[in-house]
Amino acid sequence: MDLNLSLLSASCAICLIAAVFSLLTYLSHRRLAQELSLTTLARLLREETEVLRRATEDQSRGVRQELGNLIAKFQEAIIVGFGSLGQGINEQIKEFSTRLDSGILSIEARADSIASKLDSDVEKMRSEAVTNRDSLRGMIEQKLEQNLTGHAETARVLKDELSNSFHRLGTSVNDSLTQSSELQSERLGNVNNTLSLLTERLEKAQEGVRTTVEARLEIIRNDNATKLEQMRATVDEKLHDTLEQRLNSSFKLVSDQLEQVFRGLGEMQTLATGVGDLKRMMTNVRTRGTWGEVTLAGLLEQAMAPDQYEKNVEVRPGSNQRVEFSIKLPGGEGGPLWLPIDAKFPTEDYERLIDASERGDVDAVEIAGKALETRIRQAANDISTKYIHPPFSTDFGVLFLPTEGLYAEVIRRPGLADYLQRENRILVTGPTTLLALLNSLRMGFRTLAIQKRSSEVWQILGAVKTEFDKYGTVLDRVQKKLQEASNTIDGVSIRKRAIDRKLRSVEMLPEIEVAAILASSNSDELDQISIEELQPTGTDA
Repeated sequence: MDLNLSLLSASCAICLIAAVFSLLTYLSHRRLAQELSLTTLARLLREETEVLRRATEDQSRGVRQELGNLIAKFQEAIIVGFGSLGQGINEQIKEFSTRLDSGILSIEARADSIASKLDSDVEKMRSEAVTNRDSLRGMIEQKLEQNLTGHAETARVLKDELSNSFHRLGTSVNDSLTQSSELQSERLGNVNNTLSLLTERLEKAQEGVRTTVEARLEIIRNDNATKLEQMRATVDEKLHDTLEQRLNSSFKLVSDQLEQVFRGLGEMQTLATGVGDLKRMMTNVRTRGTWGEVTLAGLLEQAMAPDQYEKNVEVRPGSNQRVEFSIKLPGGEGGPLWLPIDAKFPTEDYERLIDASERGDVDAVEIAGKALETRIRQAANDISTKYIHPPFSTDFGVLFLPTEGLYAEVIRRPGLADYLQRENRILVTGPTTLLALLNSLRMGFRTLAIQKRSSEVWQILGAVKTEFDKYGTVLDRVQKKLQEASNTIDGVSIRKRAIDRKLRSVEMLPEIEVAAILASSNSDELDQISIEELQPTGTDA
């Protein structure tokens, strides 16, 4: 019976060792992802011990049943013969010793293989982490070099494209101005000829309508008189009906024709009123100024964003001088830099010049041209004095002429544009050239935005570099934790061998005492287990 209790104790010890070793293997794998706390380790040990206790109780119950059967057979065997019983017990002891030795050897071999595998896995993970860190650092440095090269190449290509675009734009603007001047002159001649022909046709049509109406009225009157005489001579009864019928039809025809005549006269009056309104608008200084402002506002809305220009801007604070429109350019900390744009429309001088040119009067053309030049000089001087105030504004302003014909005439004056730019720092523009200037400014805004984004890219790259340095620090910490885990596993292996040596000298208890000890064990004693108990001591070593 003592032999059976010894076998039971040895089996329980082997199961406990296997469970503890399995738990330590599981914990060593999990520590590669996160570090367990002492509380978590104690809780896992309690759970595994509870499972082992239940398994041991089940196994003890089965062993007790087997022992009961063996005792019955043993009593029967005693009756049969003591000699055969002693021989059987010796064979069972030898067999159990052999199985126990083989089990212990297999457990030691498995523990050694697991320890070597853990060492190889840890070393492999350490080498892979170092390799990944070096490869990642190389990739980031390569990407940084590629981005720097790409940005430099993009900036150079963008600069070349802008230069080519400005050159093509200047050529196309000059061609467009020449074609526009020719088309405007041709269209003005066609309009004058068309108005003359239309006036003559309307007068002839009115005279023809009047003559036709009178002739038809005369014919109707004669026809009515003749038919009235015939009807009076023929039948008095039919005379009244026939006369009334013919009179109704005749008056209806006359009413329709008169209505057409009045409609034509109304259209003529409407056309005359429109021509008069147009003439009054072109002769009214305030109306001309409003039209120039509306034209300028339409071009600005077409080419610029709403936050890139403003209306009625006081360029110099406290001067009480407000320009019609001003482009908002990027400035310093004091605020935006304004580019003033003012519209002027000297119609009287321009019309006198056109009339003199059509008449072929050379002297009148010269006088009207000088008057127009004087008016433009005065307007440029007015803009320069009122609205150009560096550093609140740019050192030049823009004079906008709302028609291409007027702009072409001003540009055609010898030395006028150069004088305005040199003396008054004024740039003269028409609708087409102003639109080209606004498009150029818009391209400049886009270039500035690209430069700002380039600085943001540099900031992001700096942040990436900083994070990469932090990544190296984290890798060092991981390497340190892996080394600590390897040391802990080595300590567990040493502790396991010490437990094996201690179990060899443990005396086996009787079955009753073993059952009492296992029954009185509770989970409170396991709460005192800590990771320090698994570390090797000097005595164990």
